[in-house]
Amino acid sequence: MRLILRARRTGVRYGTEMQAIYFLADTVLFGITWHPWKIVGWLGMATFSTRFIIQWLASEKAGKSVIPFGFWECSAAGSTLMLCYFAIYKHDSVGVLQNIFPLPIYLRNLYFRYRHKTPKHPGNAERPPE
Repeated sequence: MRLILRARRTGVRYGTEMQAIYFLADTVLFGITWHPWKIVGWLGMATFSTRFIIQWLASEKAGKSVIPFGFWECSAAGSTLMLCYFAIYKHDSVGVLQNIFPLPIYLRNLYFRYRHKTPKHPGNAERPPE
């Protein structure tokens, strides 16, 4: 409701559709203010956190510590979503810097993976069947 009141104070008039969007954007449910940008931030945090579950499951399956491809995908996607949240919605320089510096590393690892489909190092090659 705050956004609708702000729009009325400035003299800008919106149609019923815009008021409905603003109403949904400022809804409080279970003590949490719901806003589309907050959902982007939550999705980014969830995606970024999922990378540890992926890494844990892959390491358990391999019986040693490994970093699977999904780890880098979740890192890049989650970091990008949180970067958008902090840069566009929150205008928070700490959040922007926190997510922008590791992003090139994630993207570079994805680039290596997409560029080199087959392992170049003999230690990474699949073992022949016995």
